[in-house]
Amino acid sequence: MKVAITSQGKDLESQVDPRFGRAQAFIVVETDSGDLEVVDNEQNLNAPQGAGIQAGKTVAESGAEVVITGHCGPNAFRTLSAAGIKVVVGARGTVGEVLEKFKSGELKPAEDADVQGHWV
Repeated sequence: MKVAITSQGKDLESQVDPRFGRAQAFIVVETDSGDLEVVDNEQNLNAPQGAGIQAGKTVAESGAEVVITGHCGPNAFRTLSAAGIKVVVGARGTVGEVLEKFKSGELKPAEDADVQGHWV
């Protein structure tokens, strides 16, 4: 299964970025093989609007089935849900720590967005 985790850096030691749409990057990990891909999100860092929707499209194109992030707004949540991607919110710590929590079943998908749009 491919899991995309919002990240403030480019490796498993990086901190989880609390923002989905304006995350610095997504670290996409294939949980079975451990293969890792860094997907840059620079185009959305300073977007005046629509960052969540565009980031959702980027994640969908990566083939991820689950997104793990700190927070996710309503537009991004709808975009991800429409693509069949589950969203886990409330993640804190390093990307590697969060990945292990997910794999052990400690993190569960959310039912809805946990912040209003344009959360910074």
